[in-house]
Amino acid sequence: MALVETEMNVLKGLRSAQKQSRPASNTDIPLKQRNVKFDWSETPLDWIPNEPFSSYFINEINLILPAGEFWFCRLYNKALPLVTDEKLKEDVRGFIKQEAMHARGHASATEEYLAARGIKTERNQKLMKWLFDVVLDDNPFGRKVPAWLEHRWLLTRLGLVATIEHMTCVLGMYVLENKTWDKLNADEVLLDLIRWHGAEEVEHRSVAFDLYKHLGGDYLSRYYLAAVVVPMIIGLWVDGAANIAGQDPRFAKKKPAVYKPWMWIEWFKDSRKGLLPNPLWLVLQQLPYFSPWYDPVKEGSSKLAQDYLNKSPAAMTASAIAANMKVAA
Repeated sequence: MALVETEMNVLKGLRSAQKQSRPASNTDIPLKQRNVKFDWSETPLDWIPNEPFSSYFINEINLILPAGEFWFCRLYNKALPLVTDEKLKEDVRGFIKQEAMHARGHASATEEYLAARGIKTERNQKLMKWLFDVVLDDNPFGRKVPAWLEHRWLLTRLGLVATIEHMTCVLGMYVLENKTWDKLNADEVLLDLIRWHGAEEVEHRSVAFDLYKHLGGDYLSRYYLAAVVVPMIIGLWVDGAANIAGQDPRFAKKKPAVYKPWMWIEWFKDSRKGLLPNPLWLVLQQLPYFSPWYDPVKEGSSKLAQDYLNKSPAAMTASAIAANMKVAA
């Protein structure tokens, strides 16, 4: 019996040593903020020509993302003092800067593009603001979290971000690889927005997961969080897309809504044309995250992301301006 206990203790020690020897950061490049700007003056509502449903469906991300990404920044600033690994701390700072720029980019599309063309965005924006600023606040629904639960509440929300970041990496790869939009002469400005964003999501795909694990996130919690988050994101996306599509006279008779089969059928139809990610495919792409051996490094191509960032019109302009300012200084 004593021998068995000794062997068990040795195994525990080995596992502990292995865990400690793993790097806290799995991001091998410095994450930099690209101060991009977009000119929306010529972008039509049907940014994919003659494809209004898909155009509205993808445009909904401009309404979903800003509130969430600003929330990411606040949450990560709160977690940053708890990080003990210097490389991971550097990653988190880079992640915050990139997410803040993503929020600004999509917010400009909301105000200067969608709202400027008569789309009422307030309802969808209020919903996202309520979710992130009230439900997922440090003090959810205005109630102070007991001191003994503060770290667990922080960790739960970091787990939510890690789950969301897996999905954004999947979608990032999708927009980088989708060539159907180019064949249909989709608007270059909106394409650049979603591909620049997608490329940076692939670029920093390991940070959220690394931070969650570093601060004590466990597999079981991750599993149940993912089971809640994945259908929630898909539901919010369809609900928001239905709201803005329903403002178009072409869809008025359909009265789009998340609970109506028409919305889901149209999504399937347009996905078969290569205009949108297939919903079943999107769900299946989340399955690796449920594995105890999940590794975000294997879930995307850093080379594909860098190749696009090196030719993105907005990113290239931002880099040129930054270089000129550096020379002037």
